[in-house]
Amino acid sequence: MSNKIQVQPVIMAGGSGTRLWPLSRAAYPKQFLILSGNTSLFQQAAQRLAALASDDLVIAGPDIVGNEEHRFLILDQLRETRLDPRSVLLEPMGRNTAPALTLAALNALQDGQDPVLVVTPADQTVTLAEAFTACLQQAIRQAADGSIVILGITPDRPETGFGYIRSKAAEAGQQGMLVEQFVEKPDADTAQRYLEAGNYFWNSGMFVLRASTWLTALERFRPDILAATRSAWAQRQTDSKFVRPGKAEFAAIPSESVDYAVMERCPGSDITLRMLALDAGWSDLGAWEAVWQVADKDSAGNASQGDAIISDSRNTLVHATSRLVSVVGLSDVVVVETADAVLVSDRARSQDVKKIVARLDAEKRGEQTLHRKVHRPWGWYDSIDSGERFQVKRIMVKPGATLSLQMHHHRAEHWIVVSGTAEVTNGDKVILLTENQSTYIPLGETHRLANPGKVPLEIIEVQSGSYLGEDDIVRFEDSYGRR
Repeated sequence: MSNKIQVQPVIMAGGSGTRLWPLSRAAYPKQFLILSGNTSLFQQAAQRLAALASDDLVIAGPDIVGNEEHRFLILDQLRETRLDPRSVLLEPMGRNTAPALTLAALNALQDGQDPVLVVTPADQTVTLAEAFTACLQQAIRQAADGSIVILGITPDRPETGFGYIRSKAAEAGQQGMLVEQFVEKPDADTAQRYLEAGNYFWNSGMFVLRASTWLTALERFRPDILAATRSAWAQRQTDSKFVRPGKAEFAAIPSESVDYAVMERCPGSDITLRMLALDAGWSDLGAWEAVWQVADKDSAGNASQGDAIISDSRNTLVHATSRLVSVVGLSDVVVVETADAVLVSDRARSQDVKKIVARLDAEKRGEQTLHRKVHRPWGWYDSIDSGERFQVKRIMVKPGATLSLQMHHHRAEHWIVVSGTAEVTNGDKVILLTENQSTYIPLGETHRLANPGKVPLEIIEVQSGSYLGEDDIVRFEDSYGRR
């Protein structure tokens, strides 16, 4: 009999990252952003989990639990890292982490296996990869016996933005520390006491347990969530890597976090809950303050990204994405510039950026959801100019990709090829256009744009008409299942 432990990584990728606005948007949240290095936080999470393999640990391709709207973004970013997901479990709407983990556990048990699940958010960063790997491998071996192992972060400051775990040393012969209590986010004085006490740890949101262990614990503490999620799972539809639970059934699931549903109820019960201290340069990058904390800084404590000039300033973060940003005489300030929005905040108040996002959402403003540059499964478009009855877009189509066969009721379009080769369907005609050539799509005409070449296609699109919204699209055929 094999002594190898089957491990199923699970990446929770459904967060919205509102506190990192304006860089993080609902359609392109922080887990898919590159905030340091050359890869996104999501890609870093997937690569860390793949590195857990050892002589006794067999690591499967990750299961991703994410939003329906991000499905192609998930696949594209995994493809860039040459990692193949086992499944992409698509939530039709957010129901917090307890139902998300339940979907992953039900999926993991399908093949008659009961793997150890290594569950991590998609939006964290770790600077000490070897320490992370060693700690997770230890957690997997402990969780193989049916216990739940959570990762606590040794605090280095009195942090008020995290929940805490109170622990005690395990008895002789036992591994890890035993969890006594979960504690909500404290005030500053209480956080200082926790730091001095030495037995309080930040709750990282990462944990390790067998799939059956999770379902057993959920059955005990929140059978309503388990029953409702089972109903949604029973109505699932599978399309290649994508697994979609029943939409109506999923909507009926109570929204609850893993911590509230199960973890906080385990101390004092017969479910063994252990904690390992993770000292690996961890950060959840939950707000711009956290980004400043982990960034490289100059001698005055200033950190910058992009085209930034900082003068006579201290402990300030400047993040520029599309133009030069200069600051003079600032202290403890965050400045974040994107093509369509700028944030200026007291660094200590960066958690409150979510209030701005809530206001944008209430006013139904597009800056909460989309960047000016919008990613699509076939490529992207950048809305570079607009005015009364016109809009100009720069469009990139990936090699071999095709937009939907569509028409518009309210606008006509002119297409000018900047580079590459365009295959244009315009009514009953199909033509090829190359650099500097153009065509006109009349209002109401069925049309399609495709890239038959091996290099990216770039065009300039000029729209004109009485209404130029993205919802003026009637799709007849679509390679990506959109309507």
